[in-house]
Parts: sequence; C-alpha cells; structure tokens
Amino acid sequence: MSTSEMERAGGSAPEGIDSNRLWNADLAPATERPYTAYSLVAMWMSDVHSIGGYTFAAGLFFLGLAAWQVFVALIIGILLVFVGMNLMGKAGTSTGVPYPVLARLSFGLFGANIPALVRAVIGIAFYGIQTYLASVALQVLGLAMFPSAIKGLTEHSFLGLSAFGYICFFVLWLLQLALFQRGMNTVRRFADWAGPVIWVVMIGLTVAIIIAAHGHLRWRISDVHVSTGHAVLEFFSAIALTLSYFSALLLNFCDFSRFAPDVRSVRIGNFWGLPVNFSAFALVSVTVTAGSLAVYHKAITDPVLLVAQVNNKAVLILAAITFTIATIGINVVANFVSPAFDIANLWPRKVSFRTGGFITAGLALVVMPWKIYSTPVIINYFLGALGAFLGPLFGIMMLDYYITRRQQVVTDDLYRPDPGGTYYYDRGVNPNAIGAFVPAAAIAAVIALVHTFKSEAPFSWVIGAVLGAGFYYIITTMRTASQPVPAAAAA
Repeated sequence: MSTSEMERAGGSAPEGIDSNRLWNADLAPATERPYTAYSLVAMWMSDVHSIGGYTFAAGLFFLGLAAWQVFVALIIGILLVFVGMNLMGKAGTSTGVPYPVLARLSFGLFGANIPALVRAVIGIAFYGIQTYLASVALQVLGLAMFPSAIKGLTEHSFLGLSAFGYICFFVLWLLQLALFQRGMNTVRRFADWAGPVIWVVMIGLTVAIIIAAHGHLRWRISDVHVSTGHAVLEFFSAIALTLSYFSALLLNFCDFSRFAPDVRSVRIGNFWGLPVNFSAFALVSVTVTAGSLAVYHKAITDPVLLVAQVNNKAVLILAAITFTIATIGINVVANFVSPAFDIANLWPRKVSFRTGGFITAGLALVVMPWKIYSTPVIINYFLGALGAFLGPLFGIMMLDYYITRRQQVVTDDLYRPDPGGTYYYDRGVNPNAIGAFVPAAAIAAVIALVHTFKSEAPFSWVIGAVLGAGFYYIITTMRTASQPVPAAAAA
C-alpha cells in the first residue's frame, strides 16, 4: 500500500496514541470503505475457485457417502461458515480495524501478538503451498506449449523440485509480490475479476465432460461402503471439514470487512459468495470428477491434471492460465494479506503492511512448500494443527466481542499503552484469554494429531472453538470480582 493510500485508509495517529509501539497508518481504523457487496462476492469466488478449493470439494465425495448426503453436509457446513463470517465481518466493519488489532480486545495490547503470530505462521505456509499449486498449472502450460524445449529442464531435481519447477514457482512468487505491493485496492480490483473468470472454464469443462461421457455419470464416486453409524460420522465430518477449510479466513475476515461501508453489504456479499457460490462450485466439481471417472476410468480431483488429459492445446492453455489466475487471487487474499498485517503488528514503528508482505514472501520460500505438499504425513499434521490453534482463537475473540463486551469498543485504547486503558490488563496481556487458549489448543491439538483420535480429528476446529469460548467465559466469570474486565464505552 502506498504512503498516500495508507494515509487515506487510516489517517494520522490520534492525540495521545504511541505510534511507535502500537500504531501505524496500516493498522489504524479504516476511513475509506471501497469494498462493495460485489467485491466480497468476488473475493469469495477467488477463495473457492482455486485448485485447492476444487480438490477439497471433490475429495469429500470419497468419504463413502452418497452424493446427496455430501451435498447436504456441504450446505450445512457452508451455512455455518456464513454465520461465522458474518460475526467476524460485523466486528471488522464496526471497528474498522484489522485482525491483529481486533485481537487486542481479548488478548491485550501486547498479548495480541500471540494470535497474530499463530495466524501469520499458518498464512505463510499456505501462501507457499498455494504458490506451488499455481506453479504446477504453469508447468502444465509450459510443457503443452514448448514440450521439446522444456523437457530437459524437468529431468533433474534439487531439493524436490526440477529446474522448470523452480522457474515457474519464482515467476508466480514475483507476480504475487508485485500485485500485493500495489496495495489493498489493487488486490480488491484483481479479485473482482479473478474469481468470476474461473466460472467460464468450469462451465465449459462441465459441458465437455458430460458430452464425452455421453451423459452417463457415476454419482457414487467412491467404492467405499460404510455402515449406517460410520456414515453418520462421515456426514458430520464433512460439515466439520468445511468449517476447517475456511478456518483461517474465519479468523481474519475483518481484514477485508473493515473496508466495507456497512454490515448489510458484508452479509449480502457473504451470502452470494459463500452458500450460493460454494454450493454451485461443489456441484460443478463433483460433476466433472464423476465425468472423469466415466471418460478416463479414474476419478481425477485435481483440475489441472484433468485438463492435461484434454487433447486440445487451446483448451489446455486457457484452462491452465485461468486456474493460475484464480489461485493467485485466493493466495493474495487469504494467505498474504493477513500475515502482512500480523507481522506489521509486531513492530509497527519499523514494519509497515508492505514490509510485512515482503517478509511473508521471503519466509514462504524458506519452508519449501513443495516438500510440505508432497508429503501426506506432513500436510495432514499441518492441517490438523491449523484447526487446533485457529479454533480456540475464534471462540475466544467472538465470545469476548459479543458476550463480554456486547460490541462496545473504545477504539483509541486499542492503540494506547496506558496502564489505565481498557485493554492494558496485566502489562498489556490478558491472562484470562491466555488461560483459555492454552488448554483449548492443547486438547484440540491432541485430538487432531494423535492417531488414537483419528475419527475425531476432523472436529478439531469445532472442539477448539467451543473449548476456547467456554474456558474464556468460565475464567472471566470466576475472576470478575478480583480481576474484572473493564466495560468499554462506545467508541
């Protein structure tokens, strides 16, 4: 975000606020609100219409359930996501502050660095993984256009990636960095068309696969047959996994809703972008996957690999470019913006939103995401930890904002390190929130990562959110007499 753009978004520091420790123009409450309902719909399209989103939706149909059961589970799951996004979205729109600043309400001015770092680490890892997935589409495109020239670059690998793989990864890495450094308005404008454009390819791919299969689609994709009891468990697992898939944005959706003009715009954008769009995309994903089973005698859940089967270079090129664009859209929106804010929150005087983005991009290289993604054990443990740690944070923050504070916020005190301030607590840390987060995250992590609880692992985010909120309510209630939480006056 440029200096002038930052000044328009946040203005100068209010009198009495220590800009060296808690404030900079990027972290200040938004004053300009350019995100319309359409912008949010397009943002959700970018989130859903990615390679990862397609694979996730198609993969749920391998749980052993009938197609209609999976669709019902997806609809229930996305409706719960819709409710959660509205809760976090209203907090962002009402306060105008980004996620790490909103976390100061419940965790304290400096204690908020804990939830900010947790979200940043997860965002950085996923940023690298999505960049790698987009680079795979770019590799498919390159091999289709210049097979003889590129083949030699794919024959040897270093640290798990071929020379051509590195070239494609760095091209995507630089493109995303260039997009990000132009600021949030550029990100919004890119998402406004990047998300919807994938529908062109998906509709065309759906029609093509139905024609190729002569209309004979096998809707029960999985050959797994489960008992009634196990089917019920898998049904609720599909609901929980849908929540987990959106768990990162459930936590930091306020980074975007803060730029919306009102809560109504957020709700409208969320409705069309989540329940409506997600359900339609899931239908298309499973139709295409069922078609691939009929045409190629195997279910292909990766759209890039499916398009690679098409014996039409023009279609392949168009689809590869489109999927690459869509994945860039979600990567910048979901996995770049939040870590940039979170890292800036650690040292506002020295680290701006833009600098935080450069740090995010650099660290995404260090984790070698292609190794994480290519190792099922590592990615499963990583995804398990994702829900285990993000769930408690969401539960604590939402209970604090809606129940404890009844949506009343002293905005200036979020930036003022004054011992008498509303959110100073104990030297800037709220022990109630820490005391709730640690056991909730520990229990959820055990459920997610210990093999004994394999059947319960998909529920780690839900369990973590419920435990985090429950522990926070109990601890806060018990300590009210000796350590009351100050009642905030309306900003």
